[in-house]
Amino acid sequence: MNTLKNDTFLRALLRQPTDYTPIWLMRQAGRYLPEYCQTRRRAGSFMDLCRNPHLACEVTLQPLARYDLDAAILFSDILTVPDAMGLGLYFAEGEGPKFERPLREEWAIRNLAAPDPGVELRYVLDAVAEIRRALNGSVPLIGFSGSPFTLACYMIEGGASDDFRTIKTMLYDRPDLLHHVLDVNTKAVTAYLNAQIEAGAQAVMIFDTWGGVLSRRAYGEFSLAYMRRIVAGLKREHDGARIPRIVFTKGGGQWLEEIAAIGCDAVGLDWTADIGAARERVGGKVALQGNLDPSILFAQPEKIAQEAHAILDAFGPGSGHVFNLGHGISQFTPPEHVTALVDAVHTHSRKQRQA
Repeated sequence: MNTLKNDTFLRALLRQPTDYTPIWLMRQAGRYLPEYCQTRRRAGSFMDLCRNPHLACEVTLQPLARYDLDAAILFSDILTVPDAMGLGLYFAEGEGPKFERPLREEWAIRNLAAPDPGVELRYVLDAVAEIRRALNGSVPLIGFSGSPFTLACYMIEGGASDDFRTIKTMLYDRPDLLHHVLDVNTKAVTAYLNAQIEAGAQAVMIFDTWGGVLSRRAYGEFSLAYMRRIVAGLKREHDGARIPRIVFTKGGGQWLEEIAAIGCDAVGLDWTADIGAARERVGGKVALQGNLDPSILFAQPEKIAQEAHAILDAFGPGSGHVFNLGHGISQFTPPEHVTALVDAVHTHSRKQRQA
């Protein structure tokens, strides 16, 4: 059974009453922390860090030692799934992730198969189990995966892209091939997230980083439909506890109602959305997560607090809000500015509850 000392994050995701608004940060374990950089140097490379359960646990816990955060998120990468499919993930210095064998040929696409998470991704599951033990019931652990479409972007483009020309050409010229990739990715992500839940993840999040580059019709067909399948296939409970599911499409604020209708418990918002208007639009159907502009963390602490207060006030009274950034924290963020943000969210939201 769930014996968490602090279950505020899980309660907020399920829209249950909380004493304050919980906060965690996307990419909260990362290069803005000097202790993370030291551990990464010890690991040798980013992927060596991801593949070492002990070191992945170490960096997952580092931000919790510094800040009064309400959740931990597994330290890993969304591209572990296509890497396990044999596409040959590597990181070029200063260029980000790349694949040695991007999906361009029809035969390669037809041969694509979902990996067995218990075999090819065992190192991730071992990290989840080790992190869960190390947390010792202090805060919940979030597991995650990239969305089928976002994974497909990297798998087909071969890395990051400015215009997504290759995948969009396939989308319009050969939608059958893209649908095949997305179908395999959907099976892989569903199995992967369920394996993370079995290993100890207490909530799961789907990162649809690139869904927002699609047209409205294409988003529904090539991204949202597959995330709906994943949500339907995820375990609702484990060890007697509900497992909340968060879906985040960067740039997806215009499709908020559609995302809220796929069966998830919470919808993540980037910083371009107004969270008060978003709350009205979803009408209590889901919790909301977000949505501070990460760049605000470069400003002075009093400005950070002002912006955090504005988001909390815009959401309004009651539960169903998990405070977060609208995207991942920048590596250039001063670590002490995160302290200012966490303190502002906790203090102001407690005052809101007492008003």
